[in-house]
Formats: sequence, C-alpha cells, structure tokens
Amino acid sequence: MLQRHGQFIRYLIGGAYNTLFGFLLFATVYYYFSDQVHYIILAIISNIVAITNSFIVHRIFVFKSKGNILKEYLRVYVVYSASFILSLIMMALMVELLHIHPVLTQGVLIFVTVIFSYFGHKNYSFKKADA
Repeated sequence: MLQRHGQFIRYLIGGAYNTLFGFLLFATVYYYFSDQVHYIILAIISNIVAITNSFIVHRIFVFKSKGNILKEYLRVYVVYSASFILSLIMMALMVELLHIHPVLTQGVLIFVTVIFSYFGHKNYSFKKADA
C-alpha cells in the first residue's frame, strides 16, 4: 500500500505541515499587524510566504522533482492562484457579511484547496515527477 500510494501519503503529510504553517503564519501576522494592515493584505502576504514554503515541501518531499525549479515554482503559483482568489472572496464575505473572525475564516478556507491542489500539482506543477 505504501508503495502504491506513497506519493499521496507524502502529500497528506506535507499538506498537513503546509496547512499548519500557513494557518499559523496568517494568525501570527494578523495578531501583530491587524491594527495597522487590513486582513486581506495580511492574507496576501502570508499566502506568498506559505506558497513558497509549500513549493519546497512539494518539490523535495512529496513529488521528489528534479525538474526546472523556476518553471515548477511558477506552475505552483498557477495552481494556487484560482483557489487563492476564491478564498479571498470567500474570506471577505465571511468576515464582512457573516462577521466571522478572520483567523477562524482562514482556518476553514485553508482546507478548500487540499484536493484541488494535489491534482493540480501532480498533473501540472510537477508533472514529470510522478513517483
């Protein structure tokens, strides 16, 4: 089973780490800077850092890629872009209309991208790295 599903299991492990990293990063920057910077700007900044972290985890641990770093890095951003834009819109709606705290909202929305990003990274970002 590990041999057959190893990449997906590594993705779940890496994804759990990436999710925790991204959530804690946003919560930290929100805690320290929300009085000076709008939460959407903080979400954008923390997302850029979190995507870069995620790229490293996916490249080295999950997909074990040896492909072109810049090309794969840009592809990772393509995969995450659609879900990130949707998450920003949903965050604004949940915070402004439903009055849910931005950190709680981020915690909920971060899980929206898990399945989509796995298939996007497997079939696009790191396509030649199938294990």
